[in-house]
Amino acid sequence: MEIRDNVLYTETHEWVLKKDGTARIGVTDHAQETLTDVVFVELPDVGKEFKKGDVLATLESVKSVAEVYSPLSGTIQSVNERLHNEPGLINSSPYDEGWLVEMRIQDEGELKELLSPEAYAEKIE
Repeated sequence: MEIRDNVLYTETHEWVLKKDGTARIGVTDHAQETLTDVVFVELPDVGKEFKKGDVLATLESVKSVAEVYSPLSGTIQSVNERLHNEPGLINSSPYDEGWLVEMRIQDEGELKELLSPEAYAEKIE
């Protein structure tokens, strides 16, 4: 199971990569393994605002439906349009090609509440 050193994590298995006031958000390798084959992704509209903890996206797999929670408060800047036709990217490349959204961060202080890679690794062991 892959855990990246350059990202932060949530207890609900989302990851955050911060860059210049923007956060790229996706689901972890652990989450995609638990879901198995993702067949449909419902993403939010660009410009929509979220509070930390809101449902950000919905992932449907062959065995279940999972909600993805916003790890931060902010406004959606872009969504990964490729996932509409290639939802399996979440399984094959959860940290790279399978990202979900990019969000303008409203409160950078919320980043301090996220888990380090080490803390996340301990949680899923």
